[in-house]
Amino acid sequence: MTPFKRTINIGGERIKIPAGFGGRSIIIFFFILFIFILLSTSIYKIDTEQIGVVLRFGKFVRTTNPGLHTKIPLNIERVMKIPVQRQLKMEFGFRTASPGIRTQYQVTEQSKKESEMLTGDLNVAIVEWIVQYKINDPYKYLFKVRDVNTTFRSMNEAIVRKIVGDHSVDEVVTIGREQIALKAKEELQKLCDDYEIGIEVDQLIFQNVTPPDPVKPSFNEVNEALQEKEKKINDAWAEYNEAIPRAEGEAKQMIQAAEGYAMERVNRAKGDVKRFMAIYNEYKRAPLVTRKRLYLEAMNDILGGIKKKIIMDEKNTNILPLLNLDREVKK
Repeated sequence: MTPFKRTINIGGERIKIPAGFGGRSIIIFFFILFIFILLSTSIYKIDTEQIGVVLRFGKFVRTTNPGLHTKIPLNIERVMKIPVQRQLKMEFGFRTASPGIRTQYQVTEQSKKESEMLTGDLNVAIVEWIVQYKINDPYKYLFKVRDVNTTFRSMNEAIVRKIVGDHSVDEVVTIGREQIALKAKEELQKLCDDYEIGIEVDQLIFQNVTPPDPVKPSFNEVNEALQEKEKKINDAWAEYNEAIPRAEGEAKQMIQAAEGYAMERVNRAKGDVKRFMAIYNEYKRAPLVTRKRLYLEAMNDILGGIKKKIIMDEKNTNILPLLNLDREVKK
């Protein structure tokens, strides 16, 4: 076994120096150790989703992009790695207990206070939401505000309470959730820009919006009544859209039939007038011939529709003939 001459203390660790390892060898050993410490504290790596913020004696100096870089060793320069490409998230009204395929959530007293809000019509709503954001300016994120996470959480709560307070409970719980969430996101981003906290808001999503537990049954009854009302209105509009076009079509059909009949009567009357005028003009040129022709045409029309005809000579002086009316008289 190699004997040890003495031990030294480096960084809280006691290192045994073998016997015969002294003098110049110790100097070389400490020199190599010093070089190793210099190298290990002067080279650092920034991952692809990060930005390095370099501080010299606690003062901001520069930022570095992903890759290998060097800095002044011995903690003269320190590097803070900020995940600027990572999607960050804050939860309000609940907390994620155990993420996974079936994520488990829990509600604490603090989260419960966050979610209780007063709406514009003086009702209470339980509003749970998620904010997804990124760090777009590492310098502002680190140095413009003392506690960014606490400030950003307070800003979220203030903006959402303000927007919810401008709307009714029906809008918050049912029909206006998306519009309210979008407006809250825009207002939150504007406030972040005003405070210069270096955060870009990607999404603000209402996770769950419900009335308080004591009034949930009454609220559900109101919702069912509103849904029934909407159903009745939709059914009425369906009947309206079916009956009105049919009635309009029938009305148009009757109008077109009347217009056609009127046009037919007018055209027939005009034709009769033209026919009468033509006959009248012929009558003026030849009254006797025209009168006789009209008589013959009239008799032809009249006699043409008679099935039984009995022709007698008015100059006949014989005995009154006996007509057998029971027998069929042929034309």
